[in-house]
Amino acid sequence: MPSLLEALEQKYGEADSDASPDEASEGISVAIFVPCKSPRALVPALLVLNDCDIATAGEKDALVAKCSNVEELDLAKNKLDQWTEVFGILEHMPRLKFVNLSFNVLSSPIEVSLDKRWEELRNLVLNSTYVNWESVRKILEHLPSLEELHLSLNDYNNVALHNTSSSCACTENKNDNCECHSSALEKKHSVIRILHFTGNLVQDWKEVSKLGYAFPNLESLVVAECPIKSLDIAAEAKECPNKNYERSESSPESSSRSESPHDAFRSLKILNLNSTHLSSWDEIERLARFPALQCVRLQGCPLGEGNEYTEHERRQLLIARLPNVKTLNGGGVISAEEREDAERAFIRYYMDKPESDRPERYFELVQIHGKLDPLVNVDLRPEKRVKITFTCGSNSEVKSVDTYRTVSDLKTRLETFAGFPASKMRLFYVDQDLRDIQGPELMRFASKQLFSYNIRSGDEIIIVCKMENKRRTHSESNITEKQERAMYNL
Repeated sequence: MPSLLEALEQKYGEADSDASPDEASEGISVAIFVPCKSPRALVPALLVLNDCDIATAGEKDALVAKCSNVEELDLAKNKLDQWTEVFGILEHMPRLKFVNLSFNVLSSPIEVSLDKRWEELRNLVLNSTYVNWESVRKILEHLPSLEELHLSLNDYNNVALHNTSSSCACTENKNDNCECHSSALEKKHSVIRILHFTGNLVQDWKEVSKLGYAFPNLESLVVAECPIKSLDIAAEAKECPNKNYERSESSPESSSRSESPHDAFRSLKILNLNSTHLSSWDEIERLARFPALQCVRLQGCPLGEGNEYTEHERRQLLIARLPNVKTLNGGGVISAEEREDAERAFIRYYMDKPESDRPERYFELVQIHGKLDPLVNVDLRPEKRVKITFTCGSNSEVKSVDTYRTVSDLKTRLETFAGFPASKMRLFYVDQDLRDIQGPELMRFASKQLFSYNIRSGDEIIIVCKMENKRRTHSESNITEKQERAMYNL
């Protein structure tokens, strides 16, 4: 397996700064400019070496000469499995701002002593590296400016960013479910603003809350595709009897912290819960209490899914429950009109429910909009069947007609009554209200359905037989509907 240096030489070519201009241009018939320093002596500031089977760093001096200007490094899908080699690469790139090590198996512990700090590194991607929490803690200590961290697809079933050696009453009582870590963090990383934690195995929100305490200024959190069933930590909290859950707004991370799921996320603005296992509207009520939350994603959750709600109704119920959220599921900003419509729909949805089933939000919205009248159920579909008077010569009869039938089908069904075939039949529709204004209307289109004439009970259809005359001349075949009505004395 090649080293990073060998992969660089394969991609960019080996620099030959000793070659003279004459040697470099031997056999070439055109004149070229050869700079004093080969452009391949330094690699680009953005260095991408994905899937190159890189396992080691390579010669130190050559790396220093080539990579000193690298600012963004992408080494995803290689064969790196030792942190010694990773740091051997990174220490020669002092200007790094972005590093992607995804899909390199780096589950082994960090056994080297790190003296270097990467002051400019802002973004670190460790997806599917299976890096353990102890290694994460050590890495973060050397990245004082890190703002964005990716820890997705690492199979974490817990979070261990706190100082496990600190003692508390729970430890003395041998309580394995202690949550007193919030005040015992070895070091809080206040610079980190964005954390991606997609596809891990964490189920309890109390574990997710540890991320909030470790990164107190976190603004964006992605926990999509994690099997989180609830945001409620009260059930787990009962297992730790040494805690006081009285809420303290001024000091939310004190030993008297409350059971609220948002206590660890006072600065969180963006939360992605797509494809989690949240299934109760109570979880949305808890989300509404996050003090800074503005953007939420909840697609792919069993919440409100099924035949009970349409997608539009589900969105309305979510918007009404989240008064401070500005963007839902990645759409545009929720307008004032959409919010008001959603809140009114929310009131009407619950107004017919028993009072015990109405959430607190219902009563809050009633205070804002008042008690609303139920919407009138207006059915705009055409009548299915109507009673029409059919007239053929001196015969007249009232029949019930399906308005979804076509004119052609109606003619066929009138053959017995009329006494002549449908092919010789002319139908004229008479609107009972417009009889004296516009007269009969020729139903000339065979495939047109009856309801398209706005036909109603009480209207009339006149049946006449085509005139048994000789073949019409060209001028007679282009007569108007008014002239044709006159021909039949209508």
